[in-house]
Amino acid sequence: MKKLKFDELSLSREIQHAIADMEFTEATRIQSETIPLLLQGEDVIGQAQTGTGKTVAFGIPLLEMINSHAKGISAVVMCPTRELSNQVANELKKLGKYKKDINVLAVYGGESIERQIKELRKGVQIVTGTPGRIIDHLERKTISFDKVKFVVLDEADEMLNMGFREDIENILSRMPPIKQTALFSATMPKPILDIVHKYQRSPKLVKVTTEKLTAANIKQVYFETTNSAKVKIISLLMHAHNLKLVLVFCNTKRRVDDLVKTFKSLGQKTEALHGGLTQNQRNGVLAGFKKGEIKILVATDVAARGIHVSNVDAVINYDLPLDPEYYVHRIGRTGRAGESGLAFSFVTGRNETYMLRDIERYAQVQLEKTNPPSEHEIAEMNKVQFIAKVKNVLAKSKLEKFEAIVNELALEGYDSHRIAAALLKLFMPEEPKFEKEVREEKHESNFQRGERHHSDRNRSDRNRTDRNRSDRNRSGRNRSDRSRTDRNRTDGNRNERSFGRTSNRNKSKRR
Repeated sequence: MKKLKFDELSLSREIQHAIADMEFTEATRIQSETIPLLLQGEDVIGQAQTGTGKTVAFGIPLLEMINSHAKGISAVVMCPTRELSNQVANELKKLGKYKKDINVLAVYGGESIERQIKELRKGVQIVTGTPGRIIDHLERKTISFDKVKFVVLDEADEMLNMGFREDIENILSRMPPIKQTALFSATMPKPILDIVHKYQRSPKLVKVTTEKLTAANIKQVYFETTNSAKVKIISLLMHAHNLKLVLVFCNTKRRVDDLVKTFKSLGQKTEALHGGLTQNQRNGVLAGFKKGEIKILVATDVAARGIHVSNVDAVINYDLPLDPEYYVHRIGRTGRAGESGLAFSFVTGRNETYMLRDIERYAQVQLEKTNPPSEHEIAEMNKVQFIAKVKNVLAKSKLEKFEAIVNELALEGYDSHRIAAALLKLFMPEEPKFEKEVREEKHESNFQRGERHHSDRNRSDRNRTDRNRSDRNRSGRNRSDRSRTDRNRTDGNRNERSFGRTSNRNKSKRR
């Protein structure tokens, strides 16, 4: 099916106005195929990868269906993470900004439940939230789903991976049997199909997957490197590609925190995002990243699904993900809405080489092995770019005011070429200096120091063992030498005594 223009869809004037404000013109494939079916009241299964516009695909029909005058909750959207719950709620508010009296509330753990209860009492038509917190409200009887007409399971495969199946079924069982259900997921494992058969009515399948699970507009490369060189390579990549917003993934909270400290010590605007932060902290970090106040965001996979920033220049896999599926979700944070993106992965050691092959098989893509740009190459690129800017200024700008300054300096005896060179020195980007950036003894992470200390301790233990063995051998040789000396001395004494007795006998015979 071809992509549709939003003005080709039968949408209300209020929704069309909101879409125009969001500068959307053409619907994505998942939107083009899903919105008409949902507007007709059909149950839908939407299979599409991250970043294809699923929120708008179910958000527009959901908002068109809701009667703002009806009391009670009319629609529920279940999400795997608090970040995604917030993201969906904010997107629905934008789409429904011209729909009067429609209130949206995100409910999730890590935030005051009392505040959520207070908002619910004011009257809410749409609830987005994590299954765990929705169950909390159901048990407190602060939420009732008796009047729900529309339910969405967003990122269903991830919710099941996180162990929410029992909660999902519990929530669905408390809703009216006749309702419209939309389920969206990147993959369709058997547990999801079980839920489909149990809770959906003759659903229409909309499958918008390509042969590759990763978008073609994302350039994917990897570097074979060591742990100690990774920070320097990231710095080189940021200079070479002029990266403004970078998302770096690590496998553990400890690694995230250590890496953030390292980048901050280098003067980079960097923050962490992982499950160890409070919800207010996470909201603040995401807001700063979206505004560009944070240049490097270092995160764990727990937070990956909640990061929806349209202009992420690159994703860097500082650690290869332990599950190949997470690779797809990680790099889906860049190259969104058809824009180009970059994905860099670090591979260290034979074990990670095998992990990379697993990722390639799963995602049906071959990553390009390459070398990081050298400092000399970056300097050359900076020079070429700067010369192009100078030529542009020479061609298009009025320079009389500045020529007067040059004339003043020339009257003082300065050569015009020297004046131009001095100005270049002032304003041309400096060559990147990385020697100070990654001095391992000064800036290495706690994790790396721990690894080095562990290695040193093992080496020290081996040396101590070797010394002990050497000492034992030397001691054994010494004891052996002493024993030999003692035996010789004993034999000598015995010989002396024997010689003495022989000598006495001979004397006696002479007498």
